Amino acid sequence: MAPKAAAWTARAEAPARSSAAAPPPMTSPAPGPLLCRPRLRPRPPSGSGPVVSRSEPCVPAGRAAMILPRLSLSAEVAVGSAVLGAAFVSGVFLGRRVLRWLSNSPRRRPTRRLLPPEDDPLWQYVLSRSVREHPALRGLRKLTLEQPQGRTMMPCDQAQLLANLARLIRAQKVLDLGSFTGYAALSLALALPATGRVVACEIDAAPPELGRPFWREAGEEHKIDLQVKPAMKTLDELLAGGAADTFDMAVIDADKENCSAYYEKCLKLVRSGGIVAISNVLWNGEVLNKPRKGDMAAQCVRDLNERILRDSRVHISLLPLGDGLTLAFKI
Repeated sequence: MAPKAAAWTARAEAPARSSAAAPPPMTSPAPGPLLCRPRLRPRPPSGSGPVVSRSEPCVPAGRAAMILPRLSLSAEVAVGSAVLGAAFVSGVFLGRRVLRWLSNSPRRRPTRRLLPPEDDPLWQYVLSRSVREHPALRGLRKLTLEQPQGRTMMPCDQAQLLANLARLIRAQKVLDLGSFTGYAALSLALALPATGRVVACEIDAAPPELGRPFWREAGEEHKIDLQVKPAMKTLDELLAGGAADTFDMAVIDADKENCSAYYEKCLKLVRSGGIVAISNVLWNGEVLNKPRKGDMAAQCVRDLNERILRDSRVHISLLPLGDGLTLAFKI
């Protein structure tokens, strides 16, 4: 090596050695990417081109240990605080929007369960030791649950209870409002004598046609008198035809906006000692709350519950089965 070049190299490396000899104030070295940026070193006297260092610090090591970690830590804290603050503000804003949307949507109601979930071992034990389902009923239930609105079907334990009550009072004529695929209508038809009749009211013709093969399979199709029209019209026609006080039972599982009118007309059609049964009287727990604006169904269910409570024409029992079942026994 030429004397001038050796002397230049010694002078260039001397500060680094002296800085490295002094103990750094901080124990942790600065992050690699911040300390290893390429930089041009001074041109050596030999006239060779500029040398790019990719491994040495941009500044002396001792000075970098004192300054760069402190600046880097402050930058990370600042960026992290900004990100967390933005996330918090966004979360609060979006949360309020979502809550406002949920509160204004009457169809999105919280679900309250008064009974154990369907897969609960104890509840499965209760059902397996009490429900006796005809094969046609079981097939119809499974098919109904596959439909888009299948969950609106009356639960099998409610349907069986009503069928047992029909047997108890020796029912001959039964009304079923809101039959859907006819699961409850078939359960009731199985409980009636050969001359019995179930007047099934359904506004949509498609769901009952799904159930008709199962009615036929059970040998009960002749007992089910399907009326595809608004239930109110069917009730008015029955009353106009002199059918008051001739029915033994009425089951109301239709739209809730008209549930009070259904109750009054069914009470006229049912005989003394007969039963008017109303399903979904708990309305997923919404009866505990003030109905939301525009949620007419919840308001109508609350109003009907209050009406039946004060109705001296009936004895009542509100059972926590499914979404609630009220039994009104006409005096």
